[in-house]
Amino acid sequence: MDWNTDVLSHGWDGPVYRVRTPRFEVVFTGLNAEEDLHDVANSDAEVRLPDGSRWSATFVTVAEVERLMAKWAQTGEALDGTYFWCSDGLIVRDPGIHSMTEVLVGLLAEGDLTHILKRLVENS
Repeated sequence: MDWNTDVLSHGWDGPVYRVRTPRFEVVFTGLNAEEDLHDVANSDAEVRLPDGSRWSATFVTVAEVERLMAKWAQTGEALDGTYFWCSDGLIVRDPGIHSMTEVLVGLLAEGDLTHILKRLVENS
């Protein structure tokens, strides 16, 4: 993915960071404007496809999982840090909004995005 040509727009939209590509839009939440977007190690995301479907992921880097588990070993959370779990977790190697967006581009290209991410359903 070439960030300069494959990304239609990106930037802060109120409290969220929004990235638009030709094939999807993703909204990253849980960030703050002072945070370096290249260093983001943990973020919730909602992906919207052109068909209107919405998909959820919690991006977490391998290093962030290790950091959290070490912290929990001290605080007693998660059985003293012996496990890590989140319902829509997607563990990635590299930090940053750019890297996370590249993972989504790859998942969509491979046809795996809708198998890996959790579908969000509309309440009626």
